[in-house]
Amino acid sequence: MDMKKKYNILLSLLAGLLLFSSCEDEWTKEQYERYVAFKAPLNEQGVTRIYVRYREDSISTYRLPVVVSGSTTNDQNMTVHVAVDRDTLDALNMEQFQSRTELYYEELTSEYFSMPETVEVVAGENTSLLDIDFTLNDIDLVDKWLLPLTVVDDASYDYVPHPRKHYRKALLRVMPFNDYSGIYSGTALKTFLKGYEGDAAIVKSEVDVYVVDENTVFFYAGTVDENRTDRENYKIYATFNEQTKQVTLTADNPDMEFQVYGTPVFSVEETMDATRPYLLHRYVTISKIDYSFTDYTSVPNASIAYTVRGSLILERKINTQIPDEDQAIEW
Repeated sequence: MDMKKKYNILLSLLAGLLLFSSCEDEWTKEQYERYVAFKAPLNEQGVTRIYVRYREDSISTYRLPVVVSGSTTNDQNMTVHVAVDRDTLDALNMEQFQSRTELYYEELTSEYFSMPETVEVVAGENTSLLDIDFTLNDIDLVDKWLLPLTVVDDASYDYVPHPRKHYRKALLRVMPFNDYSGIYSGTALKTFLKGYEGDAAIVKSEVDVYVVDENTVFFYAGTVDENRTDRENYKIYATFNEQTKQVTLTADNPDMEFQVYGTPVFSVEETMDATRPYLLHRYVTISKIDYSFTDYTSVPNASIAYTVRGSLILERKINTQIPDEDQAIEW
């Protein structure tokens, strides 16, 4: 090999070593701006559903993750300021519902929660947790309660909020739960025009069931759901008796002419998953449902009577390896 070829090979090797050294050094440096954000991914309604165990006259804590982005570990202590953000809630309501104010999310009032104004992120950590304490006694879930939070921006603070709104904001749809609340399968619950129970029925695939207290829930009569502006007129309460396994159905609006026939009962069954042995399936079945009511608001100057019969089934998938109940349930 002549000297010229040897010289060119030597230059190539040297250039490669310098490039490798430069790349190695590059990975020790921060590649991106470190931004502070909430971990609160939005659903199709533009909010984050959070599930909080209902406890009468007691506190339930939800721990909201606060995240520092970047390609390397955070190397500084940060005091992150957080606050309720009414402006973002107003923008969400206008975007989702325009002028239909009766469908708006309501800002969760301070009587139902408390939280610190700051959360600490320590050097060597890229995450921290904001503890939000909820006291949800007597909350009425006819209203769609939302807790809108933001990472506060100020030039004097020792952090930079994420420039994208949906990262530095958290729009928390607060959903208290007890042992009987949740989204039930409604395919076995049939709604008929009263007097025509042998004809075709109306069936909803899902029925939302909301907390009232530790042993009571409510749902909306027939096909009414939370998208009805008059939904508050059609609440049916279901109280579960653990001793008798009976369910008592009641309503507090005489105008809906609510009547129950017979006594519904419930059962609870638990089975472990066949392929994931840590996963518990818990089924709550409400059977022998038979009631009638009158819809007196959907059609002007007319009332329509309905009969509702059948059963509802709730399935909860519970990861027995996770100690925190709200996190263990696969919502």
